[in-house]
Amino acid sequence: MKLRTLSLTLLVAGMLGGCVNLAPDYARPAAPVESTWPATGGKAVETTDDGRSAAAIGWQDFFVDARLRQLIELSLANNRDLRATAQAIVKARATYRIQQAELLPALSADAGTTAKRTPADLAGGQAVTSRTHSVALGVSGWEVDLFGRLQNLRDQALQQYLASEDTLRSTRISLIAEVAGAYLTLSADEALLALARDTLASQEASQGLIRKRVEVGIGTELDLRQIETSVETARRDVATYTAQVAADRNALVLLAGGPVPDSLLPPPGLDSVTALGALPVGLPSEVLRQRPDVLAAERQLVGAHASIGAARAAFFPSISLTATAGTASGSLSGLFAGGSGAWTFIPQVSLPIFNASANQASLDAAKADREIYLARYESAIQTAFREVADALAQRPTIDARVAAQRKLTEATAASYRLSEARYLKGVDSYLSTLDAQRSLYAARQSLVSLRLAAATNAVTLYKVLGGGDSATPAPRG
Repeated sequence: MKLRTLSLTLLVAGMLGGCVNLAPDYARPAAPVESTWPATGGKAVETTDDGRSAAAIGWQDFFVDARLRQLIELSLANNRDLRATAQAIVKARATYRIQQAELLPALSADAGTTAKRTPADLAGGQAVTSRTHSVALGVSGWEVDLFGRLQNLRDQALQQYLASEDTLRSTRISLIAEVAGAYLTLSADEALLALARDTLASQEASQGLIRKRVEVGIGTELDLRQIETSVETARRDVATYTAQVAADRNALVLLAGGPVPDSLLPPPGLDSVTALGALPVGLPSEVLRQRPDVLAAERQLVGAHASIGAARAAFFPSISLTATAGTASGSLSGLFAGGSGAWTFIPQVSLPIFNASANQASLDAAKADREIYLARYESAIQTAFREVADALAQRPTIDARVAAQRKLTEATAASYRLSEARYLKGVDSYLSTLDAQRSLYAARQSLVSLRLAAATNAVTLYKVLGGGDSATPAPRG
C-alpha cells in the first residue's frame, strides 16, 4: 500500500511537471542573402531542377575515378580529425541523455542498520543499546519541473547533440573535398614534373647539338650560352616539382590517416582523374538549407531559445520531493512482519527572494547568447552564399579557357617546330628558337594549371552545394 501511495504521488508530480514552458517561440530568421545567384558576365546563373539536389548525389557517384574513391574511403575510416568530431557526437549524446534523465525521478533501494548505545546516566541508571533495521525504496530531491527549467535544459542539450551530428557531416564533406583536391593537385604536379623532365632532356639534346655546331664553327658562343639558360631553368623546375610532389604525397598521407598505397596514387596528367559527375544547382533558399554547417548553426540558435526558457524559470519557485516507503524494525526477524511499514514524504518549496541579481544576469547572458547564435547563423548563410556564388562565377568560362589554352599550346608547339627548323637551316638566330621554346613550356604549364582549376572548381561546387555525404551513422553509445 505504501509503495502504491509513493507511485501515485510521483505520477501526479510528473503530470504537473513542465506545465509551463517559458522559452520564447522560435521562428526561422529570414536569410540575409539574395533570392537568386549573382549574374556572371551579365548573365544569370542557370539553375536546374531534376528532382535531385547536390546533397542527394553520393560522393561515390560524383567521383568516378576508382582510385580516388578508394582513397576517400581510406580517409573516412582513418582520419584523426574526423574521429575526434565523431567522438564529440558521443559526448553530446551522453550530455543529452543525462539532462533527459533529470526529468524523471531517480529511484533508489536502501537497506541499513543503525546501532545506538545510550549511557546509564542518560537512560535511568542502566545503559541501553538499540538497533534499527530498515529496507526502503525512495526518491531523493527530485525537482518537479513546473516551469519547464529541466525541459528547456533537455531541449538545449538535444539541439547541441543534433548540431554535433551536422558538424560531423560537414567535416566529412570537407574531408572528402580535401582528399579529392589533394589527389588532383598531386596528379597535376606529377604532370608538371614530367613536363619539366621532358623539357630538360630536350634542351640538353639541343645543347649538345649547339655545342657541336660551335666546335665546327657554325654556331656561336651566344647560342651556347642561351641554351644553357634554358637547360638550367628546366633543371631548377625539375627540382622544384620533385619537392612539390613529395609534399603532395605527404598531404595525402595526413588526410588518409596513414600510408597511402602506390596503387591509389593518381597518374600524372589529370587525363583519367578529372571525370566528375554532373551537379544540379537550385535556388539559394534550397541549396543553403542543405548545408550541414548552416543546419548546425540553426540548431545552436534553437538551443539558445531553450536556454532563455531555463533562465526565466529560475525566477519562479522550485519544488522538490523526497519520499521513501519500506519497512523498519528493531530486529531482523521483524523486518517484514505485520505493522513494520514505514514511509516519509518531504516536499520542499524554494522561492528566490534575493540573490544579488544572479538570476537576472543569467537571463541577460542567455539573451546575449541568442543574439550571438543569430549572428553566427546569418553569417553561416552569407558565407555559404558567397562560396557557392564564387564557385558558380568560374563555372561558365572555365571550359572555354581550357579549350583556348589547348589551342594556344598547339599553335605554340607549331611555332617552336618552325623556329627550330629555321635555326638549323641558318635562317634565324637561336634566340627566336629559345623564345618559342620558352613560350611552349609556359603554355603547357598553363594548360595543366587550367585543367586542375576546372577539376578543382567542380570539387568545390560539390562541397559548397552541400555535397552528397552517404555517411555511416555516428556511433551510438
